[in-house]
Amino acid sequence: MDTGMATFETQVPDWVSWDAKFLKSCRFVAVQGEEIVGWVALTRFSTREVYKGVVEVTLYISKTARGKGVGRALLMAVIKESERAGFWTLQAKIFAQNEASMALFQKCGFKIVGVREKLAMRDGKWHDNVLLEKRSGLF
Repeated sequence: MDTGMATFETQVPDWVSWDAKFLKSCRFVAVQGEEIVGWVALTRFSTREVYKGVVEVTLYISKTARGKGVGRALLMAVIKESERAGFWTLQAKIFAQNEASMALFQKCGFKIVGVREKLAMRDGKWHDNVLLEKRSGLF
């Protein structure tokens, strides 16, 4: 949140809110010592039955863990587990200026499918979101 290019959220949610937002399955946490240095979780794209296999990936890596393979390990774990859970499309929405995150997702098989220009304003500045997706080869 501090960088202003990972989320439109401005405050860390409490546990109850966070837990209600994300699916109970396909959650992974990276811990070093006693510190959580990263996590990944999924949210439903839609409640409509036809989209039951489509989810959005949210991935956060602490400043101390960036560039050390933590993000890749978490993303690969959620990809593998999401296929076991029956999800056929993973989506991600990433700020256009977040080049490191864009590169990570693309290295893990996500493809850019579009750009949502000036999607939202934060701190008086418009932000574009790049929409990426990864289709499972199992379905």
